[in-house]
Amino acid sequence: MVLVAAAGLVTGVVLPRGPVTTAQSVTVLVVCAALGLLVGLRTASRWVVLLAPLVFAAAFELVRVPASGPTVDGIHLGSVYSVIALLAGRGFDAVVMYVPLAVGVVWGRLLARRAAGDGLRAGRSAGGWLRFAAAVVAAALVLVLTAGLLRPATTAPIPGPDGEPLPGSVAELTTVEVGGHEQALMLRGADADNPVLLYLEGGPGGTGIGRMRVAGEALEEDFTVAVWDQRGTGKSISALEPTATLTVEQMVTDTLAVTDHLRERFGQERIYLVGSSWGSTLGVLAVQRAPEKYHAYVGAGQMVDQQETDRRMYAESLAWAERTGAENLAARLRANGPPPYEDMLAYPDALSANPEYRDFPHGEDYDPASEYPASLFVPEYTLTEQVRGMGGILDTFAVLYPQLQETDFRRDVPALEVPVFVVEGAHESPGRADLAREWFERLEAPQKELVVFDRSGHTPHFDEPGRFHEFLVDTVLPRT
Repeated sequence: MVLVAAAGLVTGVVLPRGPVTTAQSVTVLVVCAALGLLVGLRTASRWVVLLAPLVFAAAFELVRVPASGPTVDGIHLGSVYSVIALLAGRGFDAVVMYVPLAVGVVWGRLLARRAAGDGLRAGRSAGGWLRFAAAVVAAALVLVLTAGLLRPATTAPIPGPDGEPLPGSVAELTTVEVGGHEQALMLRGADADNPVLLYLEGGPGGTGIGRMRVAGEALEEDFTVAVWDQRGTGKSISALEPTATLTVEQMVTDTLAVTDHLRERFGQERIYLVGSSWGSTLGVLAVQRAPEKYHAYVGAGQMVDQQETDRRMYAESLAWAERTGAENLAARLRANGPPPYEDMLAYPDALSANPEYRDFPHGEDYDPASEYPASLFVPEYTLTEQVRGMGGILDTFAVLYPQLQETDFRRDVPALEVPVFVVEGAHESPGRADLAREWFERLEAPQKELVVFDRSGHTPHFDEPGRFHEFLVDTVLPRT
């Protein structure tokens, strides 16, 4: 057990959030299975099958106490998001570490008994055959898991009329070093000479690669679409640590670095910047700092003052709960009080529990697969990224969201030196939409336009993707 405890301690030091990449997941799975095999060969007690994973887990949890975030903090099961945190965090740890360790122990014990001459006698009994069959099934499941973890992420080529990859197109998953971290980009476009569009997903913590893969295909005809998985999200989840350097200021710097990479890669002096929700906060700050890098800024679900929006949405949700008799939600909201919250898992009740924010007639081309978690199930993610991506939403949110509480564009961003286009949904929360309009009316810019999509909410580019594409092509491009 000393060796098992030591392995748990080392894993906790090296991987305080558990394995978050394919290489890490496969490595710890193989090491844990081999460790279990060794322990099973050397230990006679049948209880070691349970004891070894428990000792490993205890040592692992002990040494990673300094790590913080919903997926590594104490276990709470009071909401859907706390369950997601458990499954995407400790649940995945159990599957790739503790289960292979236990299966290795079982096979070690079987091999030890066979070497001692007990295997055949045990095999004559029904119970012995049953245990052996269970061990075979368990080993097969671990092998299937390993194969799943090894599945590479891919993005399909842009097809031409003949079904073959379109000459001059670009379709790739790549990484770029940004702020000392390797961060992921998906690049897709029918013609690499088209204008470049950098898309910033919301959150903080959201991964936009899957969502844009589902809903952004039309944009690829007229733009080279670059979707950046920001630090700590999706395919860039391994860049979450150290969280001390994950600041809003650093995220703005990273945005400009990604912009420069795209400008150099495609030989374009300026690119288009589209930001959604938190991405609209990031986009405005990037454009404010370096307007010379951008043709125009497009905000979807534009954010302005995070704390004021949260307080207004809290009031909206409480009023809805009281009006409709949703007593459990109303009780939780009253108990939590108005934002801001120290517990990040308290925010969903205020910001997303109100069904009025999502139950409305979407566009005819709306695809539910563009929503979480369905958007994670595209070939562009590995299995590890699919699972950890959900946890990354929560952990990155917990780091960055408190830093947004003093943001107010009405005060801090009175002017932008590029054309500004804001796309709002008619079914957007008033707590967001009213502030966006207030800021927009005050904003000074070379030109500006605010449009409202009548079958959209907070994400009009996903709720009505065809209309969003038409707006960019028919309005934004000609005017910029």
